[in-house]
Amino acid sequence: MAIDRKNYDSYVNEKSPNSPMVRDLVWAFVIGGAICTLGQGLTALWKLAGLASLDAGAATSATLIFLGALLTGLNVYDNIAKFAGAGTIVPITGFANAIVSAALEFKSEGFILGMAAKMFTIAGPVLVFGISGSVIYGLILVLFGG
Repeated sequence: MAIDRKNYDSYVNEKSPNSPMVRDLVWAFVIGGAICTLGQGLTALWKLAGLASLDAGAATSATLIFLGALLTGLNVYDNIAKFAGAGTIVPITGFANAIVSAALEFKSEGFILGMAAKMFTIAGPVLVFGISGSVIYGLILVLFGG
């Protein structure tokens, strides 16, 4: 059965629910801001513990990655993400969630060929292009001064 574009567009509009965009934007902002506020609070706590600013930032990143991975493993992070949408993707916890959720999804296929091999299916391209971009930027900076 052939269907033209106009009929297909009307079919898709009929079957697709409207997204409450303003509500989604507000919750993404609130939850993303709460995660970032937690990060700022952790940095202050690490500094109170005696770490220098640079070390406190590294410890905060590690803590947020741990919390994101832990909450993903406990199936809490996905519930937050359903409610908050993109607010959970942007912070560093979203990166941890992407890696852990892929690892959990493929753990039944074995440790090496399942979990370890598929762990970076989502985060891998981000790492490749992020590292490649930083190397290219560094080369440009070295070659042309800065």
